[in-house]
Amino acid sequence: MTAPAPTPTPTPELYEGIVRQSTEAIIFADPQGLIRIWTQGAEALFGFSAAEALGRSLDIIIPERLRQAHWDGFNRAIAAGKTQHGGQIRTTRAVHRDGGKRYVDMSFGIVLARDGSVLGSIAIARDASARRALEEELRACRQARAQGG
Repeated sequence: MTAPAPTPTPTPELYEGIVRQSTEAIIFADPQGLIRIWTQGAEALFGFSAAEALGRSLDIIIPERLRQAHWDGFNRAIAAGKTQHGGQIRTTRAVHRDGGKRYVDMSFGIVLARDGSVLGSIAIARDASARRALEEELRACRQARAQGG
């Protein structure tokens, strides 16, 4: 029996490796809402390469009709140093590079420096489109059944 590998000491390299290898979409935006970290998971979910996304506004993935509400909440969270929903996973709409809309499950947080100053925001997301389609199909079936169909 082989001995277990030693537990790695948390280092910036370890944290970077965890983020880089995650299959979830991880997005970090600075306090102005410009994308500064865009992982492979984000590339897969939203269709934009890191080269296309880095330095651009979060607007590239936010549907036009949701932008005002997004920026109101984003600016409140940046000013307060915390999110309104406390890290809860929320299902929302997002825009893919091809222009298509996606349902995504997202959790949001504010990233603070050691001194408590706001460095920006983080979002972790995964595709929820298939689950949402099944939920809508189930809802339609229940409505049809309730109406005698």
